Amino acid sequence: MLNPSWRRVVLKVGSALIAPDNEGCSERYLRPIAEFIRECRLLGREVILVSSGSVAAGRHHFNFQHHRVPLALKRAMAAVGQNEMMNFWSRCFDFPCAQVLLTHGDLSDRVRHVNVQNTLRRLLDHGVLPIVNENDTIATEELKVGDNDNLAAMVATVCHADALIICSDVNGLYTADPNKDPSAKLIPEVKKISQEIFALAGGSASAVGTGGMRTKIEAAEKATTQGVDTLIADGHQPETFQCLLAGKNPGTIFYAQKNPLPAKKHWVRHTLRAKGEIWVDDGCVNALCQHGASLLSSGIVEIRGEFESGDAVIVRCSVGKRSIAKGVSRFSASELFSIKGQQSQHIERCLGYCPNGSNAVIHRSEMMLLERI
Repeated sequence: MLNPSWRRVVLKVGSALIAPDNEGCSERYLRPIAEFIRECRLLGREVILVSSGSVAAGRHHFNFQHHRVPLALKRAMAAVGQNEMMNFWSRCFDFPCAQVLLTHGDLSDRVRHVNVQNTLRRLLDHGVLPIVNENDTIATEELKVGDNDNLAAMVATVCHADALIICSDVNGLYTADPNKDPSAKLIPEVKKISQEIFALAGGSASAVGTGGMRTKIEAAEKATTQGVDTLIADGHQPETFQCLLAGKNPGTIFYAQKNPLPAKKHWVRHTLRAKGEIWVDDGCVNALCQHGASLLSSGIVEIRGEFESGDAVIVRCSVGKRSIAKGVSRFSASELFSIKGQQSQHIERCLGYCPNGSNAVIHRSEMMLLERI
């Protein structure tokens, strides 16, 4: 549904809508989507399109019949398909479109994150439709977001959108898998994303897409914790877009949290990838969870993984192995091996210096307590 208060919308379109038969871009489902984007702009709403499908769109140019595609060939397919997809979208509109290709690294690096934000803002200011996709031609596994549901959520938070609409091959979230259980019912509204909501997620129903319901709920969690309403709806049906324009809910809406996370803490939790783990004792867990303290070296009992200063890490309780927090370490793994269990005043004596001029291993401003990980 198009809430009157939504002024900026991120619209995600899945591979199964772009190239449903793996035979290049198809108009079968995209014309109603393009018309919906035009109507939104006429209503004064800004739109950013996140379009999957470059690999699916380019695959028919290659003589390769196997289901499992080698990575190098997949990148080549993406290079051809991205051009084909952009040409198709451009022909759908009488206003300019801009191609924006991103990797996870562009969003996890703070300087590039701000550059992405500024670029999208300038495009919108000048009436240009940004069309965003993952840069599959160069992205390594380390730099990939992996699916465009989560990429769309990251884009929605970067550009301070009011809403994220995920158009897919499903109506929304059901009480059970509707393909297996005829009594399954659509859940029209979700006010809080809990473990029970995640438990309802199944696999991908599409042969060409990379995401399933779980990635859509992950995307909704990313977006709603930053104050972005998120809607999942079936992009195959033209009625979906008629409902949206009429202010009706055609799928499942996940409501934005009333108290969004601060931008930096949201970035730490939902964008940065953890490079290692810091295991702490019960006293440290209590200080972090009950008193909002920074993580100090005295409570550390074990270090796992290789990471540098400035990398994100998971903080775990040594008893029970629970994930307690995620934050940015101000020390490298090798430095923490030398100072774990030591009082803060002894750091300089152990290392011969004190990195960043701070005794905090993770400052509370760069740490996010976790309910789930």
